[in-house]
Amino acid sequence: MRQPTLAALVLITGAPATGKTTLGQRIGHDFALPFFSKDDVKERLFDALGWSDREWSRKIGAASFRLLFAIAEAQLSAGRSCILEGNFRPEFDTPRFLDLLARYPCAPFQIVCEAAPETLLRRFQARWGAGARHPGHAEHEQMATFAANHLGADAYTPLAIGGALHTLDTTDFARLNLAPLYAALRKLLT
Repeated sequence: MRQPTLAALVLITGAPATGKTTLGQRIGHDFALPFFSKDDVKERLFDALGWSDREWSRKIGAASFRLLFAIAEAQLSAGRSCILEGNFRPEFDTPRFLDLLARYPCAPFQIVCEAAPETLLRRFQARWGAGARHPGHAEHEQMATFAANHLGADAYTPLAIGGALHTLDTTDFARLNLAPLYAALRKLLT
């Protein structure tokens, strides 16, 4: 008799503008997995509570992460695999994930998205300039400090939570080879 598959917790992380949401939506669709994005939660909170400046955006961001962890807990407690996407930071989020994994045994699968700094800066500026971001993010207030705050070598290192780890260079989406990643996901989920 075949043992039931352990639920998978797929994490997609990295700096802003690395394509985490695009990748997560695609994986969610291709593998029929529920996909939960920090920015989607954050934007729904903006719509419900309003928005003002970068400080308010940070507060709503912290609340969004708390809700994202609550969503993951609900999924894992029911034995369901899911995808969580956000710019997780090791110093804050590693202990939270370790606690979650201790309470709900599952198979962690981490995807770290990276891209060349100049590409990230260009994408960050372009998406704000095009009106592609919710105004509540107040990213116009951090244009001058984006590089210093988000492009450091160790700003978005992998979380020390065990499990599979895949790093993707998303500098050029047209050349992105997802075959090895998809093969590893297929093996995990079957």
